[in-house]
Amino acid sequence: MPEGKTWRVVQWATGNVGSRALRMVIEHPRMELAGLWVSSPDKVGKDAGELCGLAETGIKATNSVDEIVALDADCVLFMPQGTDYDALCALLASGKNVVTTRGDFHYPPMMDAAKRARIEEACAKGGTSIYSTGSSPGFVTEALAIPLLSLQREHGLLTIDEYADVSSRNSPDMLFQIMGFAAPMAPFDQRRAEHLKGDFGSSLSQVAEAIGLPADEIEAFGELSATTGDLHIAAGKVPAGTVGAMRTTITCKHKGRPVLRFRANWYVTTEIEHEWDLRESGWRITTEGDTPVKVDITFPVSEEDYAAYTPGLTAHRPINAIPAVCAAEPGIRTTVELGQIIPLYS
Repeated sequence: MPEGKTWRVVQWATGNVGSRALRMVIEHPRMELAGLWVSSPDKVGKDAGELCGLAETGIKATNSVDEIVALDADCVLFMPQGTDYDALCALLASGKNVVTTRGDFHYPPMMDAAKRARIEEACAKGGTSIYSTGSSPGFVTEALAIPLLSLQREHGLLTIDEYADVSSRNSPDMLFQIMGFAAPMAPFDQRRAEHLKGDFGSSLSQVAEAIGLPADEIEAFGELSATTGDLHIAAGKVPAGTVGAMRTTITCKHKGRPVLRFRANWYVTTEIEHEWDLRESGWRITTEGDTPVKVDITFPVSEEDYAAYTPGLTAHRPINAIPAVCAAEPGIRTTVELGQIIPLYS
């Protein structure tokens, strides 16, 4: 990359992850904030620094797509709740590359054909590229999985277990109403598994194709496990016999054989009826082959610092990917194509 180059970056959305990304772009030694798009009318007109706890920057938030499209910028960090294809195509066609935490672009062959064609046309018009990444999916399902697989010559199965202990989250509505913890035991709602299948199945499929074992089937299913005793968590009471843990498994198969697997383990207690080998939050990656390995990743932060820590896991990799994405050939780019994402600290 050119020595001393500075990238002009637009931040799109300021939720939990977007706010962290905004702060990191403002503080980045080689990046300049060019613009800020927000969804909330209450944030329009506010200074970007005010929205992320920093001094004023002179950049005011807008909710106008046209204003952002008209800006001179190298890249947009696209981090909204949903994917607005009209906005994305306008950004790409205007000459702005996009790095997004949306999981729609991990593996182009799995995209809706019409949407893929629109994005590729916009990239061709603007000479731009778009790349999906984050912590999970992204880092753990692609960037970390690939070097672990590089140790093998015979492949059995790669399993990524993600552990999320949510017992310290004081969010009763999210945990009890939306996620279903503390609810009476019942069959798992398989629509949840199908939802994860889109993002994680496509991310794993990218790797499966790269190693020559393309996924011809993606299996998704979920399981629930009951608490073995009454407990009190930050959000409230979880009675014995109600939902204390849930696990969703996404498996990519090649010719009927599982080759890559992701398991999301969410729980409010490890004292459950099933033997799921739950542990503290983080990841465990296991390879089965002629040189098997097991890698355990945990987050060495205190409980009181955890809420401030976790947004960075998702926000920082997209920022670090900006130079590589801006230098890439036009189109929908993948981790396999971009190679290592190397952060710039000066």
